[in-house]
Amino acid sequence: MTRAKPEDDEYWNSSKFKAFTFDDEDDEFSQLKESKRAVNSILVGDDDDDEDDVERVSWSGEPVGSISWSVKETASSIRSGSEQSFPKIDTTPSLSKQGSGYSLSSLFKAKSKPGAFQSFSESFSDTSSRTYAPELRKPKSEGKDFVSDLSPEETVRRMQKGRAFSLEKFRSLQDKLLLLDEAVAVYDGNIITAVLIFLKKSLSKEILFRELMARDVALRHYVHYLKEMGEQKLLVELLKALGRTEDMALMHYKEHLNIKDEGRRRDFLKSCLSLPFSQDDATHVQDHYTLLERQIIIEASDKKADGEIFKKFPRKASILNMPIITTLYYSCFYHYGESEGTFSSPSNIRKTFRISEKQYILTALGARAKLRSWFDVDSLFNTKNWLGYTKKRSPIGFHRVVDILHKNSAPVNVLQEYVNLIDDPDLKLSGALKYKCHDIVINIYRDLKDRQQLIVYREKLERDSPEYRKIQQLLNNVQIRWKN
Repeated sequence: MTRAKPEDDEYWNSSKFKAFTFDDEDDEFSQLKESKRAVNSILVGDDDDDEDDVERVSWSGEPVGSISWSVKETASSIRSGSEQSFPKIDTTPSLSKQGSGYSLSSLFKAKSKPGAFQSFSESFSDTSSRTYAPELRKPKSEGKDFVSDLSPEETVRRMQKGRAFSLEKFRSLQDKLLLLDEAVAVYDGNIITAVLIFLKKSLSKEILFRELMARDVALRHYVHYLKEMGEQKLLVELLKALGRTEDMALMHYKEHLNIKDEGRRRDFLKSCLSLPFSQDDATHVQDHYTLLERQIIIEASDKKADGEIFKKFPRKASILNMPIITTLYYSCFYHYGESEGTFSSPSNIRKTFRISEKQYILTALGARAKLRSWFDVDSLFNTKNWLGYTKKRSPIGFHRVVDILHKNSAPVNVLQEYVNLIDDPDLKLSGALKYKCHDIVINIYRDLKDRQQLIVYREKLERDSPEYRKIQQLLNNVQIRWKN
């Protein structure tokens, strides 16, 4: 065989194509390795050029770490145990429990906080670093057999550790109750609630209620769970089965909040009157029904009203579903002076709902002062003694009356009249100074024989004003024996 020419050697050595060799590496395999090194250098940030760093693949032939592989692996990991790593549920703080970042609302209402749930692959990993090529899993059949052989105690232990478990294998009532007792024994509210959810699905409510009666801790968790989930109907049935009739009645009454139509709400409240409430609660429900019934009547009438007060002060909102004090204020504003026989009369509302004199005076005073009806304000405080003399009396104190009048821009003569009725001298002086009732201030300093305070106050007044001249006359009066 003739030796290759030198130019031939130069061609093979300089060409972009390599000559055929018997080395272990072929072109496609080398390119695969180089591509894998480039990818790893980006993902991991490692420049280690390891000869064994060949990309692993899954049984489906797709590269480990690809998007499709991650989705399939996540789905298979969910199916491998019927309930893998059950999320912890925040329950009532009546028991000492392990810390949990989950809550019932976040689990069942899809309102989780950002970052609250880890991905399945991260939750199963014991290390903080990401694994791009995890170890091969055991065959699914083997895992299922293993999980299905667990005792209640072992199942609860695996739930605590966040490992795979299955509750569906517990079919008999005895096994289910043993599982519940084990969950209660570990004092973990999340596990107790998880087991209760399973029992709720797999047992009839009659059997579940009967067994919970003998397990106070589990019962409290179940009540809290039903409240959190808003299952009012089932909660009412549970409370009735427990003999807690008053709680059952209150829970049923609470459903009126979900009724938007006023007519239907009134009818619902009427049906609640026969429920076994306590005496105080029964009175409250009765008043609620009566108030809504009155409000519906008043609203229907005032919508069509065209009186002067409705034209001068148009209604800003509906009276329906308003509190009793708001209803009384509305009545004092638009229906003051009506006879007690009408439903909208302030005196009728006061009598029907047993409103105290102090509360009535405060409400009526605010409404009539807003309308600047000073005659009606006077009528609230005018009383006659046994001799027939008229005298003003207030159950709330005249200093509070003055504050309300001032907030509603009462004139000085009205303010001065009520400041003069304050019994406490210090409160009277401070009120007179605050609201610039000059005559009252001057008279108080005169009665105190305080010459210096009169001089100081005189400097705050305008010269030649009636108050200024009054102080000057007092200071020139030689008959007054001043203290300073």
